Amino acid sequence: MDDEEARTRLLDTAEELFYAEGIQAVGMDRIRAGSGVPLKRLYRLFPAKEALVTAYLERRDQRWTRSLRDAVTGAPEPVTAVFDWLAGWFCEPDFRGCAFLNAYGELGTGPAAVLDVVRRHKSELRGLLGELAGPDRPGLADQLLILVEGATVVAALDPGPEPARRAREAAERLLTATD
Repeated sequence: MDDEEARTRLLDTAEELFYAEGIQAVGMDRIRAGSGVPLKRLYRLFPAKEALVTAYLERRDQRWTRSLRDAVTGAPEPVTAVFDWLAGWFCEPDFRGCAFLNAYGELGTGPAAVLDVVRRHKSELRGLLGELAGPDRPGLADQLLILVEGATVVAALDPGPEPARRAREAAERLLTATD
């Protein structure tokens, strides 16, 4: 196994366990055991748990954001397509809310690198919503972000598409009111 394969195995295992059980609940030994990567190589690739958590969140950010962008690109109503995409995500069997908010909730202002990834993810999401809302409506982008985040938190407590549907209805009202 080369370093790239070891890194992928470690990140796959970390993502599965951190997202399902929480960052603090999962030790490095569980990551090692689940990935089959020797402890020495694990610590060579990720010298501290903070480095592994940061890499996990960065990779998740790239995948999550790309999936959302793909879903809204070319959609007739890209803003409401965001909420349609969320409805699908909320129905996934392993859905457990926002990994970034979960990490922040667990770690607070703890590791700076982790907090940076969380802030960057939310800033990128707000930027995407701003692109979809249009250049002259920065307030609308902020409102849409609140709807996305609120729907995600509600769905974490009660999974299913309904929080996304309700947020979509609110977004439609905002779009109509600001046109």
